[in-house]
Amino acid sequence: MELLIKNGIIINANNSFEADILCKNGKINKIEKKLKPKSKPDIIVDATDCYVFPGGIDPHVHMHLPTPAGFSSDDFLSGSKAALFGGTTTIIDFVTPKIGQSLPEALSERKKEASNSIIDYSFHVSPVEWTKTSKQEIKSIIKDKGINSFKIYMAYKDTIGLDDEDILKVMKAVGKAGGIVTSHCELGDDIKKLKNSFAENGNLSPEFHPKSRPAEMESKAVKRAIELAKIADCPLYIVHVSAKESLKYIKRAQKDGQKVFAETCPQYLLLNDLKYKGEFHKTAPFVLSPPLRKQEDNEALWEAIIDRTIQTIGTDHCPFMLKQKEFGLNDFNRIPSGVGGVEHRLALLFTFGVLTNRITLNRFVEIISTQAAKIFGLYPAKGEITENSDADLIIWNPEKENIISAKTHHQNCDTNIFENIKTKGAVKYLIKNGEIVIQDGELLKEIKGSFLKR
Repeated sequence: MELLIKNGIIINANNSFEADILCKNGKINKIEKKLKPKSKPDIIVDATDCYVFPGGIDPHVHMHLPTPAGFSSDDFLSGSKAALFGGTTTIIDFVTPKIGQSLPEALSERKKEASNSIIDYSFHVSPVEWTKTSKQEIKSIIKDKGINSFKIYMAYKDTIGLDDEDILKVMKAVGKAGGIVTSHCELGDDIKKLKNSFAENGNLSPEFHPKSRPAEMESKAVKRAIELAKIADCPLYIVHVSAKESLKYIKRAQKDGQKVFAETCPQYLLLNDLKYKGEFHKTAPFVLSPPLRKQEDNEALWEAIIDRTIQTIGTDHCPFMLKQKEFGLNDFNRIPSGVGGVEHRLALLFTFGVLTNRITLNRFVEIISTQAAKIFGLYPAKGEITENSDADLIIWNPEKENIISAKTHHQNCDTNIFENIKTKGAVKYLIKNGEIVIQDGELLKEIKGSFLKR
């Protein structure tokens, strides 16, 4: 199978140029101007007036996540379809063991759940307890299973969260084995106290969700995670940064030469805590953790993208139907926490980043693909358009306008936190493994995704 892309403008993190691309057997075979293959390609695509980006990598999604309100509404099939329509060809999800379950066993179960994905996938593995076998299991996950990242939770102490002593043990084990720890940074014990206080006073509407998880709970946890990672000599990746104050500690650590990376999400760039004002069915869809912050936090995060304090943009994609959100109708603590976004990440960042001159096209590619590939061991197969890389490519129409709506999106959810936001720029062709899978908003074929060893 040979596919030739002609007349496109190739955008990588470090360069931009006009050239043709020949894809063969799932790889990029050749890149050159006015390319003339030895034999006639099976398919020729004209990318005139379009950009060609490497396939998007979303380093933070939760497909088929179990909660008391049921599984998150996107499984790996529906979620990967939504990802494709938005230009994402690779996702990194999570493995969360049950108490008493080994990490390799939990990984094996999760891979089965992901087997119907139609894009490539990998995982971050979450130690939820420290046992006498944890150190060896971490080494095995890296050496034998091909996964180099491990997520710890500083919140959710009653279920999957770890205390500082065990976090340090995990970080030491991961650092020594050559991996990286990703961290959900919120002070779980302090949040629990605030939640209990609100409950005692009958303050149980969604309005009190952000008040129970104020910005300082994140920033103090970020500071502590950085301190622990330094002691452990372990690279640290801080997920879904939402608060202005957190950036101060991240920037300081990076300046001091510590390996600290930061991720934020479109919702923390574009939405704020005014979304929690109003009746339940209007506000509950916005319940996620950490919560939406204030406009000044939005602006600080954009600045952190511009000055490279933030390396990646994920989505924390974890949607729930409104009926599932109603599980917490009388208590915001019971509302399943999560929102969708994997389908809209690129369009939102192109519209509100590139077209507003906040970021260049090269920086756009860097934050939606290249940096995640480099940090999580997928580069150069992913994250760059170069010969011998995977033929996962986006042909992007910069003029295509759209209005985001739950009526037209592809994620399996009856609400959308970005409802009615106008975007400009969209996928014209989505090429996966050297084959066209989406053309002009139509899914042409489903190609089975692969588990990626890193």
